[in-house]
Amino acid sequence: MDLRIGDEAPDFTGEDQNGNAINLYGYRGRKVILYFYPKDDTPGCTAQACNLRDNYEELRGVGFEVIGVSTDNGKSHQKFIEKYGLPFPLIADTDRKIVELYDVWKEKAMYGRKYLGTERTTFLIDENGIITDIIGKVDTRDHAKQILK
Repeated sequence: MDLRIGDEAPDFTGEDQNGNAINLYGYRGRKVILYFYPKDDTPGCTAQACNLRDNYEELRGVGFEVIGVSTDNGKSHQKFIEKYGLPFPLIADTDRKIVELYDVWKEKAMYGRKYLGTERTTFLIDENGIITDIIGKVDTRDHAKQILK
């Protein structure tokens, strides 16, 4: 699915770090930062999560809810949240349904080796479930500034 600004954000249900169901439709009436990242507790993903944590009150102050998604499992998410004090849920998309639905499961290359993985991407979704921005070139150290621009 090739998502664009102005499209309705695809609904999904996934499990957070505690096994609780999170349904995007349940966030209607609130703005959502839906951010996809490759892996818990890696340098770029940690910088991004901590930047969102450090600016969480400001993001909430302008009406945003934050939801992170990676293909890591719930136990990995729990450790990541506890280690860095993250105040928002992380969805364990171990079956890759959500990353594929949002078309962020891509071929990548590292050291000449090709593999499939999550392309770091953030979708900003308005109160009516419409995508208002797609951030593909994420500044992991100052992501909140990109969102609040």
